Amino acid sequence: MIRCLLWLTLLFAGGAQAHQASEAYVIYRIEGAQVQQRLDVALRDLDRDLALDADGDGALSWGEVRGRWPDIERLAAEGLRFTADGMACTPLDRPTPQLEAHSDGTYAVLISHWRCPSPVQALMLDYRLFARSDAAHRGLVRLEGSAGEPLVLVPGAGQRRLHAEEGRGLGGFIVEGMGHIAGGLDHVLFLVTLLLVAVFRRDGAGWQPRERPRSVLAETLKLVTAFTLAHSVTLGLAAGGFIDPPAAAVESLIALTVLLAALDNLRPFVPGPRWAMVAVFGLVHGVGFAGPLKDLGLRGGALVLPLLGFNVGVELGQLAVVALLLPPALLMRGQPLYRRAIVPVLSAGVAALAGVWCLERAFGWQWLG
Repeated sequence: MIRCLLWLTLLFAGGAQAHQASEAYVIYRIEGAQVQQRLDVALRDLDRDLALDADGDGALSWGEVRGRWPDIERLAAEGLRFTADGMACTPLDRPTPQLEAHSDGTYAVLISHWRCPSPVQALMLDYRLFARSDAAHRGLVRLEGSAGEPLVLVPGAGQRRLHAEEGRGLGGFIVEGMGHIAGGLDHVLFLVTLLLVAVFRRDGAGWQPRERPRSVLAETLKLVTAFTLAHSVTLGLAAGGFIDPPAAAVESLIALTVLLAALDNLRPFVPGPRWAMVAVFGLVHGVGFAGPLKDLGLRGGALVLPLLGFNVGVELGQLAVVALLLPPALLMRGQPLYRRAIVPVLSAGVAALAGVWCLERAFGWQWLG
């Protein structure tokens, strides 16, 4: 059990880039036999595959992107193909080079127009973007003006059907939510710091083991419930466009919550019950969770089922972390090694990493790559 916890620490420490899930956004507009396709692809993903940063300064200039636009077009054309009702469509133009800021960075935007043999009823999508370089990449696709749910496309998983009258994709958004937790190192480490001392009770300026497992489970339930309720509120508000704080500020605050939680593990200083702190911090994390849904631009009824599925996936991801870490912590809570070595070492490591994130996100630095 001790080795398991230490192995997890090394695993977490190896992931420097928190909260950088790889997603592309596709929007189709159908007008009779005409189809408009808009594909938004993150520059960080394009740079990984195409080495766009010619001068190696760690920042992509407009000149570097524009100069490689034919390569970007070729990669996009190979990664996303469609047919209309089983028939090929003819391209009418080439995408004009342009960029747009999303919640998690800058994206290349490729807008193309197509003529199909007859009025389009449904599209069959063959999505292979970044299939070789990033197994975790996903494409989020919707049909403009449709009440149906967006589709979550897995590269190389076969063709998917997109129809204006069909509502699909709930299961895909559940998986997307789980993947967002798995890929969001800052969110995972926040949960880890909470679980490390959920087996303890405050004793002045320190911690003492809880005597009964029932007390540990009750404390864990309070923490997880407070976090879930809080982040669900701001997730819905941010995804629906009711709140839209600057992404850089949100990411910096998320790192700060991880730092404060880890420091509180080392020497309790946050007043009041810990679930209250978790609820306040959860409001910040909820805004961070909303990125993939917010960038789809869904509103009203079209947002309900994707939001539900995504949130369920986030909760399942959280429960997986709890199921992995709580049992060994529960068994070891009375051992001096756990209280005097494992918890302080893990908490100090998380605090150091979160401190670096705070500086990186606040000032735009890139220390961890």
